[in-house]
Amino acid sequence: MKYFEVDFTISPYSADASDVLAAMAGEAGFETFEETETGLKGYVQQSLFDVSVLKTALEDFPFEDTTISYDIREAEDRDWNEQWEQEGFEPIVISENLIIHDGRHLPDSTPDIAIEIDAKLAFGTGTHETTRMICSTLLELQPKGRVLDCGTGTGILSICALKLGAQEAIGYDIDEWSVDNARHNAVINQIDNRFTSLLGDASKLNKVEGTFDLVMANINRNILLNDMPQFVSKMNADATLILSGFYTDCNSRKRISSGLVLF
Repeated sequence: MKYFEVDFTISPYSADASDVLAAMAGEAGFETFEETETGLKGYVQQSLFDVSVLKTALEDFPFEDTTISYDIREAEDRDWNEQWEQEGFEPIVISENLIIHDGRHLPDSTPDIAIEIDAKLAFGTGTHETTRMICSTLLELQPKGRVLDCGTGTGILSICALKLGAQEAIGYDIDEWSVDNARHNAVINQIDNRFTSLLGDASKLNKVEGTFDLVMANINRNILLNDMPQFVSKMNADATLILSGFYTDCNSRKRISSGLVLF
C-alpha cells in the first residue's frame, strides 16, 4: 500500500489552526498526522488522494490572515510498527477482564480474556483510543453470531469479538501486510479456525455469502461514507454497526440507536 507524505506549513502557526487543518485534510483522504514545529505532516493513500479536494478545502480555511502551504512526496515504504516490533508495548488494560499485550510484555494480572498481538507491518496494536473504545464496547455487547471487521489491520477487533463469544469473524483489508498479520495473530490467539482474513476493499463483500450480526469499521470518514451501502447490505435486520473514524471528540461515544455506535 503506497502513501503520500505531505508537509503542511501553517503561517502563523497555532494549535487551533492545526486541529482545523487535520479535519479539513481528512476530507481529501488523509488518515493520520504527525505534529511538526510549523504545522502537520499528513499521510494519505496514493489511490485515495484527491489533490483538488484538498486545494478547495484550503481555499476556504476559516482562519483570517493564516496561510497553508504544503509539499507532497512519496512516503517511504517502511514498517509503520517498527517500534512495536523491536521494543514491543506495555500491556493495554481495557478492563480488569480484558487486556491486550505482546509476547514480550505479559500482563501482571490474569484477566478473563487476554489478546496477544504481534504487530508486523500493519496498523493496530490497541494503543489508539478508538481501538480501545471499540474493545470496551464489545465487552458491553458480548457479541454472538457472525462478525464483519472492515479494515481489519492486525485483526485485534475480530479476535476480541471471537474471544467474547462470536461464532465467526471475517475481516478484510487493502494492505496485504495487514491481512497476513491478522492471520498470524489469529493463530497466536487460537481462534484461526473461526477467522478469515481477506485482501481487498469493500467490493470484496460481493463474494462473501450471508449477512452478519455485527459490523465494525475503524477506518476514516471518507471510506466509511463511500462503503456504507456495502456495510448495510451485509447486516442482519437487528445487526449492530460500530463506526470509528469521524473527526469528533474521541473521548465521547454516542449511541444513536440500539444498533449504531459512533466514535
